[in-house]
Amino acid sequence: MNRRTLLKHLAAIPLLPRFLPNLSPLIQTAPPIKPFRRVRSSDSAWPGAANWEKLKQQVGGQLIPVEFPLAACVGSSDSAACQQVLNNLDNPYYVGDQPGLTQTLGWVNAWVTKPSVYAVAARSAEDVAAAVNFARENNLRLVVKGGGHSYQGTSNAPDSLLIWTRHMNEITMHPAFVPQGCGGAPQPAVTLGAGAIWMQAYDAVTTKGGGYVQGGGCTTVGVAGLIQSGGFGSFSKHYGLAAAGLLEAEVVTADGKIRIANACTNPDLFWGLKGGGGGSLGVVSKVTLRVHDLPEFWGGAIFTIKASSDDAYRRLIRQFVGFYREALFNDHWGEQIHVTSDNTLEVSMVSHGLDTDQAKKVWQFFLDWVKQSPDAYTVGTPLIIGSMPARNWWDVAWRKEHQHHVFHADSRPGAEPNNVWWNGDGGQVAWSIYSYESQWLPASLLEGDLQERLANALFAASRHWEVELHFNKGLAGAPADAIAAARDTAMNPAVVEAFGLAIIAAGKGHSYPGIPGHEPDLAAAHEDAAAVDRAMNELRKIVPSAGSYVSESNFFEPSWQQSFWGTNYARLRAVKAKYDPEGLFFVHHGVGSEDWSEDGFTRLAAR
Repeated sequence: MNRRTLLKHLAAIPLLPRFLPNLSPLIQTAPPIKPFRRVRSSDSAWPGAANWEKLKQQVGGQLIPVEFPLAACVGSSDSAACQQVLNNLDNPYYVGDQPGLTQTLGWVNAWVTKPSVYAVAARSAEDVAAAVNFARENNLRLVVKGGGHSYQGTSNAPDSLLIWTRHMNEITMHPAFVPQGCGGAPQPAVTLGAGAIWMQAYDAVTTKGGGYVQGGGCTTVGVAGLIQSGGFGSFSKHYGLAAAGLLEAEVVTADGKIRIANACTNPDLFWGLKGGGGGSLGVVSKVTLRVHDLPEFWGGAIFTIKASSDDAYRRLIRQFVGFYREALFNDHWGEQIHVTSDNTLEVSMVSHGLDTDQAKKVWQFFLDWVKQSPDAYTVGTPLIIGSMPARNWWDVAWRKEHQHHVFHADSRPGAEPNNVWWNGDGGQVAWSIYSYESQWLPASLLEGDLQERLANALFAASRHWEVELHFNKGLAGAPADAIAAARDTAMNPAVVEAFGLAIIAAGKGHSYPGIPGHEPDLAAAHEDAAAVDRAMNELRKIVPSAGSYVSESNFFEPSWQQSFWGTNYARLRAVKAKYDPEGLFFVHHGVGSEDWSEDGFTRLAAR
């Protein structure tokens, strides 16, 4: 049908009820979306002191005004108060303890962290429900923050009410758990409050309990937020998505009801929480996750190889791609390599279920190939390939005893000894993003002649910016049960076909507008963002529309619904319409956010 014929048919539609009156009851149209604006703190409709006092009583006094520590530095960074803040900004535990801060401080030309007006420092689902009801009844912008790691700025907003779950960090182990309303055999599980972070989870489940819960690699990321984004950890190539391990959630929906969501009770909501994106469908107050058996060994392969020329670097990348396909493309190996712009291949991978001799044997062929060309390649020191008892992976005392200098520690007086983060994660604390892009790479690129195309694309991309390949963030090569469980989540189905996630990013640490000496470099930001885009375009040439991971993606992603959720997005919209029909819960590029302005304050008149 051509355009003119189509327009004639469309023009006739309003006349149908006149000529076919009996069909009128059958012709239904969706109710129009009415414009609507949430209340800001400067508006006359903003709740008065008596209203806030009533909410404070409802939550047991846990309503607090939100302070913004960086306010001490804006305009001048010389004061003692400012210096104290700046000295603590590289500590993610300090940042996490501030309701007015987020782990990422902003994204140039996108957002900067700004505090809510008030926060409910929730201790229970009832506190969360009270905050949800208050926000709904008073037309307020609502924000939820647990770990506060969102690159998209979803855990902060000015003129808002914050639900801060930091103190809801209780952990309960279950030797035999059965989800409410379900049958089936009991299984080991762990229940974690919404404010728990993964270091707390691993300490309870692995170090103390001798089991494993699939979570995130970064120790300070919030448990609940990661589950809702889908979630990857170092060992996802074996255990699968973090979201796939969700057995049950306690969640407060937009009507203020505290609901249980599992495979038997509110199963549509349960499915949506498994990878549908945090902050869109409700406020999760508690999650119960499957506990897996722990292998005897985990380990790693950490080293660098420097090529002496561009041609040698091309050969090195090509050799590694083939080696990965033959030796590493399985559930024993995860984590990442970096293809850098100075012709260095940085390897930082982890192994599952292999002892040291087995791990070294895997890498021997590749390292022998490198040694055959001493003039072309230099292997950096130290070269580490080895294994350790899996139970001690997050055991801070054991790591110290065995001289494993892998953690930074919280140096504040009275800090918990387990308040640590991996050395490699320090750059993510209090940084401003200049650019961040990711793309899944399908396993088909590892076959036949496509290996050459992949290697060439990686080399070409590295001419513009460093490329990270995260093999644990694609599930191709994982066991069949992990693949099947991932298919039963809201994640983009492309994740099960991908062997890894390519990430290209740029930013600056300790960076915030208005702080002398610590402001983002706007010229550098624009230049770096253009270089990152050019680098990713080299990968897009071989995979035009591969999809992207919602938690590690471009703020300006144009087709975000398709990129983040693929064919699952329509189903997610239906879940959103059922449990949050008025759009109380808003996050940037979250389910249903296309109905709202960029700041989440104004509902648009039409989609």
